[in-house]
Amino acid sequence: MATYETLDKESLKNLKADLEAQYVAVKEAGIKLDMSRGKPAADQLALSMDILTTINKESDLTSIDGVDCRNYGVLDGIPEAKKMMGDVFGCPAEQVIVYGTSSLNIMYDTVSRAMTHGVMGSTPWGKLDKIKFLCPVPGYDRHFGITEFFGIEMINVPMLDEGPDMDMVEELVSSDPSIKGIWCVPKYANPTGISYSVQTVKRFAALKPAAEDFRIFWDNAYIIHHLFEEKEMQDEIPNILEECEKAGNPDMVYQFGSTSKITFPGSGVAAISSSKGNIADIKKQMAVQTIGHDKINQLRHQRFFGDYNGLMAHMMKHAAILRPKFAAVIETFEKELGSLGIATWTNPKGGYFISLDVMEGCAKRIVGLCAEAGLVLTGAGATYPYGKDPKDSNIRIAPSYPTPEELKKACEVLVLCVKLATVEKMLAE
Repeated sequence: MATYETLDKESLKNLKADLEAQYVAVKEAGIKLDMSRGKPAADQLALSMDILTTINKESDLTSIDGVDCRNYGVLDGIPEAKKMMGDVFGCPAEQVIVYGTSSLNIMYDTVSRAMTHGVMGSTPWGKLDKIKFLCPVPGYDRHFGITEFFGIEMINVPMLDEGPDMDMVEELVSSDPSIKGIWCVPKYANPTGISYSVQTVKRFAALKPAAEDFRIFWDNAYIIHHLFEEKEMQDEIPNILEECEKAGNPDMVYQFGSTSKITFPGSGVAAISSSKGNIADIKKQMAVQTIGHDKINQLRHQRFFGDYNGLMAHMMKHAAILRPKFAAVIETFEKELGSLGIATWTNPKGGYFISLDVMEGCAKRIVGLCAEAGLVLTGAGATYPYGKDPKDSNIRIAPSYPTPEELKKACEVLVLCVKLATVEKMLAE
């Protein structure tokens, strides 16, 4: 079919009537589908069921340094858990603090601590007149939720093919001391699925911030979430801790991660890695906040995986389940939308999301049409601070949770709604 732009008004009207008839039929079918969040599917969760029997009442619950994991103590995590997460991050165990189950919780705590007590002796952010954060967009809604909750002004930074617009980042960070941080999902980003280039990571590490307490919030949530087993099909990025050290900025980054989409969301192991100075600063607050997190959970995770090779073998099982789902979405988009000139999308090599960009002013309408037809998507605008997409054009697609059959039907509904909303918009103009 010709691109929609080449159709005259009469052809668009006829197309609209045909699409409306298809849409009525879909609504009458009474489907109920959900692609609103990047949740692991039931068969992914089944991969980790043996973790529940890794430890039982007969087990030795002593960590390798002799700590009884049933009791109080060990503020920053047992050694084997620190090493496990250090292997994931690519850093020594002494640069890791293992928390509870949620990396989002760690990020919230990190911002909260800076607000009330400052960063490594600096003035608490909450005592300053104005605090700002840079927010690459489209981005992760829960990041933006944290900074909005604390009343921090958020500044949009466009995401390019190689990561955030670094010319803009460098200019803003170096000229404005009220800019205290930037949110980053550097690998298989939420929602675009892109990974930062080598040059982008090096430019991050070499930033010259006007604020001494500026920090990069490096949420490496998908650091080992590849969709392909072949090394040449996997994205790899430089180690941000090493790059910051080399650039003379060892304290400038906090790196976050967890096993939430590796074992069980809400029951995994979460951690932060950073410089020795930052780690010491964080532990001052932690010593007041907790005596220690769930060491038994840390122990069973390490024993379940054994070592880094065991962890990566587990991730390839996830990849085998997710890969055909991503392929199904991309194939449907290419078949149904590829020649129409009305949408573009990312084709990631890992992570949990595909980013769909539609005609300006159509995203909310598309999400609304989908909802009426029984398909729940992430809200339009969610990938921008304050829930406001200035172009109303970005939609986050989460293929992981539906079954393959449900996903096929969901994609059919989605592309139908994209076509209908676009034709409506064109005729209205």
